[in-house]
Amino acid sequence: MDHLDILCRLIEIDTSGVDGSGCREAMSLLALSFESAGLETRRVDIPAVAAEGRDGRMALVCHRRRPGRERLIVYSHVDVVPAKGWPAFEARRSDGKIYGRGAADMKGSIAVLAGALESLKDVPLEYDLSVLVTMDEETQQRSQLEYVTTELAPGEAPHVLSMDAGFGYVSIANLGVLQMDVMVRGESVHSGLSHMGKNAVEDANALIGAVLSLKQRVTRRRSETRTHPDTGLPVMEPRLNVNQIEGGLARNIIPDSCVFSIDRRLLPEERTKDARAEIVETLRGVSSAEWEILRESVIEPVPPCDDPEAEILADIVRDVTGATGLYGEMISGDLPGAATQLWSGKVFGLGLIRPESRIHGIDEFVYESDMNQLKEVLARFLTRNRKEAA
Repeated sequence: MDHLDILCRLIEIDTSGVDGSGCREAMSLLALSFESAGLETRRVDIPAVAAEGRDGRMALVCHRRRPGRERLIVYSHVDVVPAKGWPAFEARRSDGKIYGRGAADMKGSIAVLAGALESLKDVPLEYDLSVLVTMDEETQQRSQLEYVTTELAPGEAPHVLSMDAGFGYVSIANLGVLQMDVMVRGESVHSGLSHMGKNAVEDANALIGAVLSLKQRVTRRRSETRTHPDTGLPVMEPRLNVNQIEGGLARNIIPDSCVFSIDRRLLPEERTKDARAEIVETLRGVSSAEWEILRESVIEPVPPCDDPEAEILADIVRDVTGATGLYGEMISGDLPGAATQLWSGKVFGLGLIRPESRIHGIDEFVYESDMNQLKEVLARFLTRNRKEAA
């Protein structure tokens, strides 16, 4: 089975379900693919206590060890965001593209990795290699990455290649994340007697207005790290968005509660504690509202990677595709923090995501030509053969 066929089979497995059954099925398929490529595979069951309380979690760890060589861990995930309004779990090939949920984010990259390793089955690799396939990247997986560390055996200072990344360049930085769910308290009464109650939705509106005023200041900041030209941005920029709001029972009832979510994306140069303090101070500035933070989650920003292996990979990308560079990504994930803090590694990325790929949207797709070129890049990188495809 070639990498294009592997992708089509992966797309047809719905890995968006909260019970994790689809992810486990996808990992079973990948285990067979990596075993066929000569890797030793192990499925690691992860207890709920190490998976944010979620049952049925697992990771796939695959090894092709060469002790004494530089340690390389290649990271991937099979989970995808939910899909509605299109046949997202029916792979469709048309005009040199493969459509389906996860085609670009990031089942296509996993399929290419399996295909590249199959082509190198009888070829010595440059690295002491392990492949990690995970689930729950689209929600939260830091504790799962910590749990698999022993089985992964990262060594003292591994190179970590994330395939959850853009195509045609090597990513060396990502945005950090601070997310908060804010509960606004009110007092419920008949709408005609609103003077006797307290409207939580209206108070939430005042709080959101204050957050959006803060947004204007936050989004004027700039990183020193460049982004790929296809993003339309010269350098990495911070983000502050209100992405969810829920409150009220009926049109004629003053609501006694309202919850809204804040999503703050941090530059590599920023600190989470400073961003949190800035938001809390802003909320406290609305004296008329009663509120509390129900939940919050954090992905710490990580300084840009300075691994020479990233530069070697970028040179190979140039040879194969004609373009390259070392850029920051305007996306986030748990991996960079885990790779640097849990494994003492340096993390960089290369995948199949393009701005037009519509990841997380309707008709997500990947270019077949990108997949073919990525396979050649990986084959050269894994064998340190910069000039000829394997």
